[in-house]
Amino acid sequence: MAVIEELLRREADGSISFGNHTLAKKGKVEDFPHQGDLLKVKTFREITKLEKNGMFLYESVPGTSVEHFQEKEYGVEFAVEGSEDAQITVGLGEDTSYEVFVDGESVGIMNTGLGGKLSFSVELGSKGSAAVAVKEVESR
Repeated sequence: MAVIEELLRREADGSISFGNHTLAKKGKVEDFPHQGDLLKVKTFREITKLEKNGMFLYESVPGTSVEHFQEKEYGVEFAVEGSEDAQITVGLGEDTSYEVFVDGESVGIMNTGLGGKLSFSVELGSKGSAAVAVKEVESR
């Protein structure tokens, strides 16, 4: 994986890639059209944040580079790269249970509140990158 030099780009598979965790100063791209929505990214080594139509979608502390971010019916999937372990928050459905997978391994089931935000940690310091999938847990 490599940093996203243009800060935000469309991929051939319909996903987006964004962020640059190596920047010393904040970089941003606003009003980026993608599939009928407007995206905004702010990124540098301390934080990476993505908004869709003015609403929260992704944040990491410290900053990360994210490739092939896709919103799915059941949640989100992406690959993330960083220089150190990151706390990631994603915007999902309100008051819903999700299972988080990092490199194919479940790290647990977590619930969103009324704001729909879900936070989890990803260990990047030792390996540099990880594949993440957040999937809604079916009601029983």
